[in-house]
Amino acid sequence: MDEVFARFLEKNGPIMTRREVPPPSIERYKGKLPSLLLSYWKEHGWCGVGEGILWLVNPQEYEAVVASWIENTALEALDTFHLVARSAFGDLYLFGEKTGFSLSIDAPVSRYSISNQNISPPDTDREVQNFLLTFEKDYNDFDDLFDPSQKKLGTLRDDEMYGFVPALSFGGQADLQYIEKVKTVEHLTLLSQITELEPYTMSDPRKNRTFTAFSPPSC
Repeated sequence: MDEVFARFLEKNGPIMTRREVPPPSIERYKGKLPSLLLSYWKEHGWCGVGEGILWLVNPQEYEAVVASWIENTALEALDTFHLVARSAFGDLYLFGEKTGFSLSIDAPVSRYSISNQNISPPDTDREVQNFLLTFEKDYNDFDDLFDPSQKKLGTLRDDEMYGFVPALSFGGQADLQYIEKVKTVEHLTLLSQITELEPYTMSDPRKNRTFTAFSPPSC
């Protein structure tokens, strides 16, 4: 295990629910995703960490989800994006083939953050390292509801997330009584269809709680 991934696990907790990544999946994403990320897949699989607060996922399983979120938006023409990680509450972290770790979507509130950048192949591995080293549980813990949700509902499986039912856009509230275990793909698809995806603004109260690891890493 390399030092960066070891530090990531030391800070956030051990791997849980590891899924072996088949060789065809590695081949499918060569040249599209960073080689370092693919090497992590080989060694650690698709897995959860931090008791399920963050999941490294199979992008192929989320292709329809990504398409549903970004179709008919300006993001659609910007790049080809692949979902590589997601949180327990639906923070989505996407890697663009041209722009790297440039896009994050906060699915429960239908907001996104985008950084304008073009990357060269040597930079992509550093972006993966930056992603792991700057990951913070607090940024992904929606209103500090992760521990109470886990205590009430139990640990998530790799195809589950904590969702607000009814969704916030349908009048649900960010409160433990409205949280249920839901199937991740189905719930994210539903959220993408009920509210238009909009960019964060500087005045948005949750702006400062979005993941901040997508700025180009310093060399």
